[in-house]
Amino acid sequence: MESTGPGKTWEFGRMVRDRRDRVAPETVGVPVGRRRRATGLRREELAGLAGISADYLTRLEQGRATAPSAQVVQALAQALRLSDTDRDLLHRLAGHIAPGPDVVPSRVPPSVQRLLDRLANTPVVVYDACWTLVLANAPYDALMGETSTWRGIERNAVWRNLVGPGNRSVHTPREQAEHEARLVADLRLTASRYPADRALRRLVQELTDVSPRFAELWNAGAPAPPADRSRHKTIDHPAVGRITLDCDTLIDALDDLRISIYTAEPGTQDAERLALATVLGTQTLVE
Repeated sequence: MESTGPGKTWEFGRMVRDRRDRVAPETVGVPVGRRRRATGLRREELAGLAGISADYLTRLEQGRATAPSAQVVQALAQALRLSDTDRDLLHRLAGHIAPGPDVVPSRVPPSVQRLLDRLANTPVVVYDACWTLVLANAPYDALMGETSTWRGIERNAVWRNLVGPGNRSVHTPREQAEHEARLVADLRLTASRYPADRALRRLVQELTDVSPRFAELWNAGAPAPPADRSRHKTIDHPAVGRITLDCDTLIDALDDLRISIYTAEPGTQDAERLALATVLGTQTLVE
C-alpha cells in the first residue's frame, strides 16, 4: 500500500464530498421528500449506503481520519456510483493500488440507469455479481421493505437468505432450499471469474463461518438447480396482504449486474394490491 500523507488525505475527503454533492438521491434508491433542500446525498445517507458510520464519514471528509481500508474505499465508490476512472483515483488517494479488472464491478452504467429511470413506478432491484445490493428504487422498498438502512453484509442477498431475516417473499421449504442453492452456485461462478477480488473472498469466508448451510452448499460444488420457469413470486405485504407477481431477472453481461423487475398483469387484483402497496410505501418513505 502506498503512503497516505496529509495532502492525499485532504484530497480524498474533498473528492468524496464533491461526488456526494453530485449524486441525485433517487438514482441510488434514496427516497426524496418535498421538504428536501440538499440536491445531492446527505452524509448519513451515503454512510448508510456504504455501510459505515456517519461519524467516520465526517472524519474522512474532513481529513481527520487517515488510511481508510480498501474495503471502505470500494464501498464508498460503489455507493457514489463512481466511474472506473474515478474509482481508481479514489483508491490511489487513499493510498491503495487501484483494484483493476479483476474486481467485481458494482456501478450502474448510464445506459442501465436510463432503463431504470423509465421504470420509476415499477419495483426494481439491482445486485452485483456477488448478490450485493447496488440499487433499489422506491417502489421496490415499498413492496419489499426499506433497504436504505442496510449496512455491510446486510446488503448481500446470499447472507439475507441463509443467515439474516430474508425478505417478504413466500417460499415452500423446497422452494427456499432451491433458491439458496441457486444463489450459492451463482456466487461460486462469480468467485471463479474474479479470483483476485479480496472483498469477495472475505464475503465467502464470513458466510462459511456463520452459516453451516452455506458451507455445505459451497463445499458440495453442485450446479444450480433448474430455474423456476413460472417466474411467479408471492410477496406477503404487511399492509395489503399477499401479492403474486411476475419477477423477471435480467443479466447485464458487460457490467455483471442482476436486475430484478416485479410486475403484475394489468386489471388483476394483484395489480391493484401492488399499486396500493407502492402508494402506501412511498408516502411513508418520503415523510
